[in-house]
Amino acid sequence: MHTDRVRPEWIDYNGHLSEPYYVLVFGDATTALMERAGMDGPYRTASGCSLYTVEAHVRYLQEIGPDADLEVRTRVLGRDAKRLRLWHELYTGGRRAATEELMCLHVGPDGTVPFPDDVAALLDGLAARTGDRDEPEHAGRSIASLRSGGTAVHRPPT
Repeated sequence: MHTDRVRPEWIDYNGHLSEPYYVLVFGDATTALMERAGMDGPYRTASGCSLYTVEAHVRYLQEIGPDADLEVRTRVLGRDAKRLRLWHELYTGGRRAATEELMCLHVGPDGTVPFPDDVAALLDGLAARTGDRDEPEHAGRSIASLRSGGTAVHRPPT
């Protein structure tokens, strides 16, 4: 779990948490997971390896106001030799305000590389702790086409 608090400079012109700061907080939650899974600063320095996000899907569910306390709960949805799929849920005041699903790659100086056995075991342990629950309802979804629900309005060429 990762916690933070909304800072004044994170508030947009509508008086709510601005979009990029949701992603910033989710990024810090990913770093916290990396620490728990053995991919901490010394690991990154010694190995030259880290996680790179290659795909992300954020859902903004509730507005978040100034000075709100934030809590991110992270689930490992799965992994293979080089990829890690994460699910973050951002809570404030006991309510879920946003989610983010990530596909990450384990990358070293020469490109993608398999997770070391000790890191893989820690990730598997984290996945096992959350694996008894169903996959989140919106995991694996993408943004729906406008054409599927009606007439799409396209911007004229400029």
